[in-house]
Amino acid sequence: MDLILVNLIDGLVTGLLLFMLSAGLTLIFSMMGVLNFAHASFYMLGAYFGYQISMALGFWMGLLIAPLVVGVLGAGVERYGLRRVHQYGHVPELIFTFGLALLIEELVQFVWGKNQLPYSIPEILNFTAFSISGNFIPAYKIFMIFISVGIFIGLLYVLTKTRVGMIIQAALSYPRTVEALGHNVPLIFMGVFGVGTALAGVAGVIAGPVLGTFPGMAFVLGPIVFVTIVIGGLGSLWGALAASLLIGWMTTFAKAYNIELSSILNFIGLSRPENMDESLFRDFWSMTSPQIADILPYILMVLILIFRPAGLFGKRTQ
Repeated sequence: MDLILVNLIDGLVTGLLLFMLSAGLTLIFSMMGVLNFAHASFYMLGAYFGYQISMALGFWMGLLIAPLVVGVLGAGVERYGLRRVHQYGHVPELIFTFGLALLIEELVQFVWGKNQLPYSIPEILNFTAFSISGNFIPAYKIFMIFISVGIFIGLLYVLTKTRVGMIIQAALSYPRTVEALGHNVPLIFMGVFGVGTALAGVAGVIAGPVLGTFPGMAFVLGPIVFVTIVIGGLGSLWGALAASLLIGWMTTFAKAYNIELSSILNFIGLSRPENMDESLFRDFWSMTSPQIADILPYILMVLILIFRPAGLFGKRTQ
């Protein structure tokens, strides 16, 4: 029971961190219909800017300033790059954002080098919050949980309870009507893109000290972010949260328990075929859950695309 509680907390931290990344991408897609391949690169910039600012002003100023800088850069990318490409369709958008991701990675290596930076947890949070049967839960993980939950509540409130949220949602479905009412729709688009990239920057600042700050960090989390929004449903904030938590707990529990694949298949009623070639399938049949943990989200994505292409909560399929 104690191990289950520890895994629930670890999976919650992983899932909520993934939510902070996917929430920004979901916000951008729901508003503009743009799948931003460079989104994880803004997450990486958040970590690097957070590190650089923390060296001079401390971690907390880095947490405050770095996402703002990333958000301004994101807004600039939308205004002077993506807006010009948007009129030509989705394929040029994808090529543009993919090229931008490569450019950001090269710039990061040029400025900070290829080695991992010594970005560390702030001293005030570098202690054990509590322990469960000898398993220590760091205070920084609890801090990450509160930041992530606060972001979700804030986004949900703004989008559903404020005038700004009403304008944003109206601009999504009726941009010409909103513009006729006197609102600057291109400015709204730019603001949403900036906020989405700023959320990725927040994720980078708080994840950098625990997951490592290095040039390949965008590549590590980039693919799983797209898997998350596909599972949750393109453009759905609730879907992004549900899919993030599902992936976080699924991978955490799979790595924690050493269960053979044969036992899992037998449990769901799939037994080994009688005429199976032992030499060919022996390794596959003896695989354990930690070995397949990282591919489970991709398997789930394939199943979702087969049986519910719009995702768990989504309505848009393209």
